[in-house]
Amino acid sequence: MSRNAYPYPHRLEKASALPDLTMKLPKETNRFCPYCRKHTSQLVMTQKNKSRSSVHPMGRGSPARVKSRSLHGFGNWGKRSKKGAKDWKMKTKATKRITIQFKCKVCNKIKTMHHGIRVSRIEIGDKVST
Repeated sequence: MSRNAYPYPHRLEKASALPDLTMKLPKETNRFCPYCRKHTSQLVMTQKNKSRSSVHPMGRGSPARVKSRSLHGFGNWGKRSKKGAKDWKMKTKATKRITIQFKCKVCNKIKTMHHGIRVSRIEIGDKVST
């Protein structure tokens, strides 16, 4: 074997061709509806994640509000006294949690999953949401 040849060529092929991690769900599914108290056909949807509004800069939990609250008085800033996550050498998550909702066709009420699924993409029927 020559010196500059890579001894494990099969590993190079696997590393370059990573699969696209997409979770596929049907448009409709039969589930138990807690409002109808029976199994009904339900539509599968994803919840829209709202971003913090720039219209309300002093909204609940905004950085400006946190800073203004901590500027008066003595003592530490509590949770904001710590350094950021980048200073802890923590890695950032590559995916977001996507919340799935089920809408009952009988009573038109929506039931949401308590914990979102951490996945890069969800494909519901033909529609793709990231």
